[in-house]
Amino acid sequence: MAHDDSIVQAIAEQSRALAGTRADFDPLLELTADATAVVIGEGTHGTHEFCQLRAELTERLIVEQGFAAVATVADFGDAYRVHRYVMGRGRAADAEAALPDARAFPAWMWRNADVLEFVKWLRAFNDGRPPERKVGFLGLDLYGLHASIDAVLHHLSGTDGSAAERARAHYACFEHVHDSASNIGSGGLELAAEHERGLVAELVRLQALRAEQWARDGLAAEETWSLARYTALVARRAEEYYRSLLGGRAHARNRRQKHLADTLDALLATLESGTAPAKVVVWAHNAQAGDARATELGSVGQWSLGQLARMRYGKRAVLMGQSTFSGTVTIASEWGAPPHRELAGPALPGSYEELLHRTGLGSFLLRSRDLVAGSVDQLFEKRFLQRAIGVVYRPETERRSHYFYADSHRQFDAVLHSDETRAVEPLCAAL
Repeated sequence: MAHDDSIVQAIAEQSRALAGTRADFDPLLELTADATAVVIGEGTHGTHEFCQLRAELTERLIVEQGFAAVATVADFGDAYRVHRYVMGRGRAADAEAALPDARAFPAWMWRNADVLEFVKWLRAFNDGRPPERKVGFLGLDLYGLHASIDAVLHHLSGTDGSAAERARAHYACFEHVHDSASNIGSGGLELAAEHERGLVAELVRLQALRAEQWARDGLAAEETWSLARYTALVARRAEEYYRSLLGGRAHARNRRQKHLADTLDALLATLESGTAPAKVVVWAHNAQAGDARATELGSVGQWSLGQLARMRYGKRAVLMGQSTFSGTVTIASEWGAPPHRELAGPALPGSYEELLHRTGLGSFLLRSRDLVAGSVDQLFEKRFLQRAIGVVYRPETERRSHYFYADSHRQFDAVLHSDETRAVEPLCAAL
């Protein structure tokens, strides 16, 4: 405990309080001055403060440092609806109409009041700017991933109920790696063999139909950016991923993380061909945004988008995490279930979130380089539990389902901590 007290004191001395002013993010913009990719994480998908701080920081990166696109870990098709709107195209009458379908799961991740406000801001920022200087909003994730998951579950529910339940549980764990490594390390769905070939064929068929639709819509002809290449990569990687996932092969999650990184590469290459600088803000979960090599997940061979970004871009990749000690969160009890508001916390004793809470600072930011510069690096030789909640929350198995060990000051370049938080307000359903 005395050792932990020294860590708490070191964090308190090097942290900077968030006062709710524009100057709050100045220390972070020092980190991002020469960045190619700034990856902003979140400890849950359903926390208002995470969405709000992420949007405020992103706005400053766009306005002051010329970031040319926002890339989200969202289905490509869903994000492209938003992209068309903020670029001044498409059929959406307003920002809310441009957000993902309210019937889709998990709609509240993107269809909430905080994202709506950012989309409105981005459209207003782009209005009046020449096409080549407009800032886009694009998805890095697999082409129709969530829609395809729904198709698989629907098929299994009518043919093999027990396989459907196994698949549902697997997808909930796969969304973010926060269950124990033994639960997800194999990467396979363990579906009945007689279903596997048909499921893969159906997913590949869905991919072909989507690709044909994009071609008919004339995507390449209307875009200033060369998004045809970007779209083709997403579609091709999705097919490869579906085959590996449903084939029961190991490390399916790694294939998804590599896909995210490859798609980010393609987006940066596309931006390089235009007049805007190749600088992208990425929105992801902490488990993807951080460097997995600084966690127990990395020790069993699992990758993360943040890790691959550091390996590819070096110091031009800046990774930021967000944490909370306690509060409410918008969440589902299982995959496909409607969202509800749940109390999450307080964080477990001995966790990184509990250490940050013990500083008594409330909301603050902490840069890892300040800890190192302050000669306290040796205090962080041991790893602490870190909480990660995705789209499904299981409070009855809190420790096993939502914590893993991590060295947070090596995992991230900076952490934004909001001690007491509240749930996002979905636009898709009343809670």
